[in-house]
Amino acid sequence: DMKLKYISLAVLVVQNASLILSIRYVRTLPGDRFYTTSAVVMAEILKVLTCLLIILLQKRCNVKETLFFLLDSIVFQYKDTLKLAVPSLIYTLQNNLQYVAISNLPAATFQVTYQLKILTTALFSVLMLRKSLSRVQWVSLLLLFAGVAVVQVQQEGNKEASVSNSANQNYMVGLVAVVISCLSSGFAGVYFEKILKGSSASVWVRNVQLGVFGTALGTLGLWWNDGAAIAERGFLFGYTPMVWCVIFNQAFGGLLVAVVVKYADNILKGFATSFSIIVSTIMSIYLFAFHVDLLFTAGAGLVIGAVYMYSLPKGGSSSLTSSSSSSSPNGGSEMEAFLPKSVLVK
Repeated sequence: DMKLKYISLAVLVVQNASLILSIRYVRTLPGDRFYTTSAVVMAEILKVLTCLLIILLQKRCNVKETLFFLLDSIVFQYKDTLKLAVPSLIYTLQNNLQYVAISNLPAATFQVTYQLKILTTALFSVLMLRKSLSRVQWVSLLLLFAGVAVVQVQQEGNKEASVSNSANQNYMVGLVAVVISCLSSGFAGVYFEKILKGSSASVWVRNVQLGVFGTALGTLGLWWNDGAAIAERGFLFGYTPMVWCVIFNQAFGGLLVAVVVKYADNILKGFATSFSIIVSTIMSIYLFAFHVDLLFTAGAGLVIGAVYMYSLPKGGSSSLTSSSSSSSPNGGSEMEAFLPKSVLVK
């Protein structure tokens, strides 16, 4: 099983780093820019289709049975489905914000700053679920915050140098997008955990419910933001093979993480996050001529250390207070299947 663990670690790191870097790459290319709102909708649709396929396979390809099952769990138990409207709205917002953030921030900076979601998730868990954190975890949250702050200071200093070559990038916009994204991610994750504790629906059904809302809300966002332009140029305007790769990565990355987490645990997830920050940074140096100095290294180092510390088991108990631990025996893995709507592993 050790081998499986390392395979899942590798998969997480690759998914994590490649998504950020590829979004950054397609958003900064010259030429026709695709509409990010359409990419968000497309990823949702792919996700729903994949989950429907999995449910069909679980029902041994019996179409009739599958349809009745879906009708029952999604339409007849509509109250259950409606509960997911809130997290779904937040995730749709977040997926759009993520594109905004990565279009305006260097990939490595985004990676590091996005770790603030550990902080927001922890705070919402303490407030909404009355969870308690160990002393080590509180210290790690402080370190995390310090690390992110250091990276921001470093970027501030570097800004003058890079403004000239990035005419249509606005650092402040990117930063605000990340912060809102972290807040919403923390809230949605915890709210979701509250819902999940009182229900027994399968991971795939939950993802279909989320995806149905996600598609609808995403389409609304698309119409609101880019409606006229898309009516004129088409939904798939500016889609290159690379853009399709990003969309597939975003759609299946989430489901992949859901499966991987069954074999892995929080500590491994912490490692994967830290490791992918390092990978993104190294790749950014080669791909985007990203400039790394002592301050960035110090800040990223603090963040990586904090992520690792936060995911250490508490004293004697091995249960972890992060957004993925849950009272039910496989609550952790159930929970995870949803959360990875966001780019990074939660």
